[in-house]
Amino acid sequence: MNKRSYQICNRCVLDTSDPFIEFDELGNCNHCNHYFNQLQNLTYKGKESDQELIELVNQIKKRGEGKKYDCVVGISGGVDSCYVAYKVKELGLRPLAVHMDNGWNSEAAVHNIETVCEKLGIDYECFVLDWQEFKDLQLSFLKASIVEVEIPTDIAIQGAVHQTAAKYGIKTIISGGNYASEGLLPNSWFYNPKDSKLLKAIQKQFGSKPLKTFPFFDLQREFYYKFIKGIKIKYILNFMPYDKDAARTLLEEKLGWRYYGGKHYESKYTGFVQSYIQPVKFNADYRRATLATEICAGKTTREIALEELNKPSYDPFTIKQETDYIAKKFGIAVDEFKNIMDLPVKTYRDYPNNEKLLNFFYGLYRKIIG
Repeated sequence: MNKRSYQICNRCVLDTSDPFIEFDELGNCNHCNHYFNQLQNLTYKGKESDQELIELVNQIKKRGEGKKYDCVVGISGGVDSCYVAYKVKELGLRPLAVHMDNGWNSEAAVHNIETVCEKLGIDYECFVLDWQEFKDLQLSFLKASIVEVEIPTDIAIQGAVHQTAAKYGIKTIISGGNYASEGLLPNSWFYNPKDSKLLKAIQKQFGSKPLKTFPFFDLQREFYYKFIKGIKIKYILNFMPYDKDAARTLLEEKLGWRYYGGKHYESKYTGFVQSYIQPVKFNADYRRATLATEICAGKTTREIALEELNKPSYDPFTIKQETDYIAKKFGIAVDEFKNIMDLPVKTYRDYPNNEKLLNFFYGLYRKIIG
């Protein structure tokens, strides 16, 4: 896909594995330049952010008056979402924790969700997907041979939390997404998951089951939830100093939280996708984005990051067992999974999609809100 000569950013570690990366006269990439340009707007700004958080919490409480819960907290068992649950309770809010179970939870993730909610005294609901339907959809995306194999999960998470918020009349969803630890991600690795036209086209071409229960979340549904139901998403970690390592230590010491073995390994499938499928098949190593963000945030050095990237993205001693597990859970032979891995790489543009429509409406929306 990428015919450019190899180049790596002089400041972070993003490189031409992103075919659209650009470099300035200093050899710094557009991603870390953009990060620093946005840093003051999207991360903690001291007293200003403290006041903004107070105002946001008061607003959430007011919007939740008369209801059992004033916010939904999406929880995966990972550091970010569990820490958000902790902070939300500390701020005096009345959350309902919601977990979207797509069948791939690790034991550590299940323990973390249950333990964190129990110790914090948070009510918890699990939104369970139909496994036969969902695994068929996931296999369709693998067969489609595009890098965004996690679009079904990304859509289902948003669909689950919005459906649950609407069910209880809750007006605020609080997300663990944050700019401090997730600020850099090449667009070429991540297409807008709200494109239901793409999802339906891929399922129609490669799937065998109709999507009768799947919790869709697309442009139309986002409009409905946001403007008709009045549901807003808030990212409270951007209003406070957020150190992921410190958050993990706090969760371990105060709530009995357990580490699950790697970034996004709270889901066995997501961990496998990001450590094996995407770097091996698509040359999209998500460690680069994570480490680049940590470099820009001052959490690590470029030298340490480069040393980490010299190691395999996956554990070569356990990859066979992981592959066997993934194939067995999908109900396919390991050879069939390997054949899927060997399919020619494609992009979402090879399938019917709503990219132009989404870009138009989201561009218009950004202009309206300033």
